Amino acid sequence: MPKFDVTTYGEGQLRYSVPPGQRLEMADKYDVNISGTEANVTTLLSRLGWNCGWVSSLPNNPMARRVYNAYMLSGLDLSAVQWKNYGRMATYYVEYAVPPRSTNVFYDRTNTCFTNMCNTDVDWDYILDTKILHLSGLTLPLSENTRIIINEAIDKAKAKNITVSFDVNHRTRLWSTETARKHLLPILEKVDLLFCGLRDARTIFDFSGSPQETLQQLQQLTSAKHLVMSMSENGLLGWDGQEMIHQPSRSVIVLDRIGAGDAMVGGVLHGYLQDDFVKGLVYGVTTASMNLSQYGDQLITNATELDEVVATPSGDIIR
Repeated sequence: MPKFDVTTYGEGQLRYSVPPGQRLEMADKYDVNISGTEANVTTLLSRLGWNCGWVSSLPNNPMARRVYNAYMLSGLDLSAVQWKNYGRMATYYVEYAVPPRSTNVFYDRTNTCFTNMCNTDVDWDYILDTKILHLSGLTLPLSENTRIIINEAIDKAKAKNITVSFDVNHRTRLWSTETARKHLLPILEKVDLLFCGLRDARTIFDFSGSPQETLQQLQQLTSAKHLVMSMSENGLLGWDGQEMIHQPSRSVIVLDRIGAGDAMVGGVLHGYLQDDFVKGLVYGVTTASMNLSQYGDQLITNATELDEVVATPSGDIIR
């Protein structure tokens, strides 16, 4: 039996933000949170009782230890983290806003300790000792090194018959849609479980039509046996190899939008690991809504609370 249920490779970050009504250029203080799309997924799964491992590289400084300590609290295995005495920590800045302005995200992720990590730094025995390898398209554009590692990880996982989960997770401020399409297409041909937002499918691959038609077009590009298309407030559209399943979103009061997509992925994987893809879609819309209703990228919950929320249609009082 593999040591891990899910392993992943990704960058840890510090998130600095200002609340709606304030501007970054005038800020004299910031709210600090811990982020990292792959770690957001695996810390949630760890809190839900799964054994998960994270491969990354961190500089040996207090900022990186702040990230490390936050992940450690979830139960995520961090023994494969490469500590370096040089390099810097990735950060990003969020300027929250209300209409008519949009929330803005600004990345500072160039030449970090993680982006300089080489494939020879990866503990391949560790990351491949798993049932599922989960990777993200958000990490692909960070450097040539990250692209090499992601593609090598997928090829090694496929050679060992490990399930490959992949989230397209496109960011227009990290690379163009044309470049994203070029690098994503070969990956889509190899994955087993694919996550892709409706907007990403239409933007990157120039698909059109209804969500169902868009998902059908996406099927033609991938070998994935299971597909999950997120449709924001319209919930999830899943494909299990035989039929499409629509799972409506949950009613929620939004406090913080960032991280909801990662929480959704973690929820779907929670069901997928129980061999119940349809239940995974239910978990996915629930974890996304729970993440929207709290501050910070990481969803802080546990399996008991999640099942209680799934079983409780409204935000009732539990006494």
